[in-house]
Amino acid sequence: MRKKRILLLSEGFGKGHTQAAHALSVELRQSSSEVITRVIELGAFLHPTISPWIFSAYRRTVTSQPKLWGMLYRNQYEKSLNRFAGLFLHRMFYSQTKAIIKQLKPDIIICTHPFPSIIVSRLKRAGLAVPLFTVITDYDVHGTWIDSAVDKYLVSTPLVRERLLGRGVPETNIEVTGIPVHPNFRLEHSKEQTRQQFGLNAMPTVMVMGGGWGIFKKEEKEELLTYLASWSKDIQLLICVGTNEKARQQLLEEEVFRQPNVHLIGYTNEINKLMDISDLLITKPGGMTCTEAMAKGIPMLFYSPIPGQEEKNCQYFQEQGYGQKITSLAMIDHWFKLLLEQYPELSQRRSKIRNHQKYSAQDCSSTIMQYLKLSEKRPYIQASTTTPLIQWY
Repeated sequence: MRKKRILLLSEGFGKGHTQAAHALSVELRQSSSEVITRVIELGAFLHPTISPWIFSAYRRTVTSQPKLWGMLYRNQYEKSLNRFAGLFLHRMFYSQTKAIIKQLKPDIIICTHPFPSIIVSRLKRAGLAVPLFTVITDYDVHGTWIDSAVDKYLVSTPLVRERLLGRGVPETNIEVTGIPVHPNFRLEHSKEQTRQQFGLNAMPTVMVMGGGWGIFKKEEKEELLTYLASWSKDIQLLICVGTNEKARQQLLEEEVFRQPNVHLIGYTNEINKLMDISDLLITKPGGMTCTEAMAKGIPMLFYSPIPGQEEKNCQYFQEQGYGQKITSLAMIDHWFKLLLEQYPELSQRRSKIRNHQKYSAQDCSSTIMQYLKLSEKRPYIQASTTTPLIQWY
């Protein structure tokens, strides 16, 4: 019997979108042996030479010109993708995406970024007979996510559902499932073994994350990180710089970051373990990172939210009592003193955060599997012989 084929499409604008796709892929494969999945970052897959330039330009814009990015975000908030951007996506991806779909013959397509969702929506309007699910990976909904060709939206909260309803999306096309996180974030790992693995001490521990790219702006390094490191006699710091090895080496050049209780951590796929031994997370309010932290029950402090989606995420997590935005260094003093003087109370708060959650990746996968069971078989056009071979996992 032919296994159900699920194609997950993302984009490399930050890490969260693709992390959500991989998390959902793992959950789907664990939920049924009759499922196979394939995750593709569409831009990097189809245009491996051009895409890094595009992603780099985006990264420079949001980090060096956040006000400009915020203005662009707000200007397009209620609108779908503008005509110029739509034409660009059509020229770059339309025919090649169609060829990929013809070859892989998926039973369903799931998009975790608005760009592939826009492309597949256009293909559907041109006759593609494959269901399209879109997973909104933030705690707000920008206009670029919305398209009438989307069969189902999987959203983070009832508030996002209400905003979609307000923009004309039918109620039957929306399911509140939460943002999917990898099943590893639902496991509780041995703190002792993790400390041994990473050479860490058993003491109050704060994790610091610099966003999906591991970026800390100059002023953040000089003020925030240096101030955090000044507490290293009493507080253990895990500063995660991700793939930004240059930033890690620059920090190592300064004596304050070479203290025994300051650990500069490069890329690792075991953030879930490090979160288990961390008592507080200081981070940018990216949707994926914060959802993973919420799954672990870690209280959060937010710094430098990017105007737009990160501001909305920050607002949501503050309203829910999961974290606070850093407004002064005095706030850091307050939280660090709580770690040192009221540790049991903070541990209880962590349990409350973990138990307060209503959604998990299982909600996303079960919704998708239920839809597949109800779907009828569809005819597929054979791929052309010139299409490069793409393998399923």
